[in-house]
Amino acid sequence: MTTTDDGDWFETAFAGAPLMAILRGMGVERTLALAETAWDLGIDSVEVPLQTEEDERALRELVERGAARGKSVGAGTIISPEQVAVAGDAGAAYLVSPGIDAAVVRAAQDAGIPILPGVATPSEVQLAVSLGLTWLKAFPATWLGSGWFKHIRGPFPQVKFVATGGLDASNVEEFLDAGVRVAAVGSALEDSSQLERLAALLKERAAATG
Repeated sequence: MTTTDDGDWFETAFAGAPLMAILRGMGVERTLALAETAWDLGIDSVEVPLQTEEDERALRELVERGAARGKSVGAGTIISPEQVAVAGDAGAAYLVSPGIDAAVVRAAQDAGIPILPGVATPSEVQLAVSLGLTWLKAFPATWLGSGWFKHIRGPFPQVKFVATGGLDASNVEEFLDAGVRVAAVGSALEDSSQLERLAALLKERAAATG
């Protein structure tokens, strides 16, 4: 897979909705339930961070559940080349890292799996661009602030960002309005009042782009 294919893959994967779900350390059953909630809401992309053996079991089961619904499932918190192999074996369609490590990026590219490395500084964005990447994860988003994205687009207009860290129904719109292509939510999927706001947001954004 070429790095251009990575960009095309994410462009297609995130075309349906500007939100993604991150289900960290929730166990198998809770992960499956919240993923179904996300999919029913219209959020196509679901990520399961890999930090424990139970996370790996949750990822494997969710990949199978997602396949039945035509959904792709990603693996997050990938911080070593060895984890790239584990995630790929579990069926992850894409990978997400908290930071950027050239060895991890190259391992993902060699395995043919699209990867979203995490960045928080211009130097890290520049490194990612030098590795041929155009889609990046900005983390932690609420610490960076929505203004960060307006500034970073100046020198890097070609880069598209997925914002993660501290986002929920109360602030995702602020980040999307700042130019973020995708905003990630997690525990908000268990809050009925937030679900209503997220559903309304998805409907509004779909109408605006349609």
